[in-house]
Amino acid sequence: MSLHLLKLCVGATAVDDLRGWVSERSMAAIAAGLEPHTVHTTRMTPKRREELLEGGSLYWVIGGQIRARQELLEIGNHTDGQGIERCDLVLAPQVIDTVPVPRKPFQGWRYLKAEDAPRDLDVGEGGEEMPDELRAELAALGLL
Repeated sequence: MSLHLLKLCVGATAVDDLRGWVSERSMAAIAAGLEPHTVHTTRMTPKRREELLEGGSLYWVIGGQIRARQELLEIGNHTDGQGIERCDLVLAPQVIDTVPVPRKPFQGWRYLKAEDAPRDLDVGEGGEEMPDELRAELAALGLL
């Protein structure tokens, strides 16, 4: 069974913000002749790397709710310009909406068990058709 990561999407107020950032980074990668993957750099490296790479995703918390995910393709390390070891989470360019699930703020990332991960949101359930603000409010009221 796969394992996932959970992280706050700092600066985003809606899933469309995340999509915009991913699109910009993917286009820059394509322009540079690279694959359109996005890389999210963190300070700490997950110890359970193999479990994460067996179909895991990075789930994003936006506006106090788990709202989207990206498939985790690779986990690498590098040393930054200040000599500090960093972890690179290589993510697929697709941002997938999930059923909104409330989540309190936290620092860094957390492991998320597969059985605790929200399921993907089908378009028929309000995926692309329902505005983000309305979906978030309905989820906060426990109606989604």
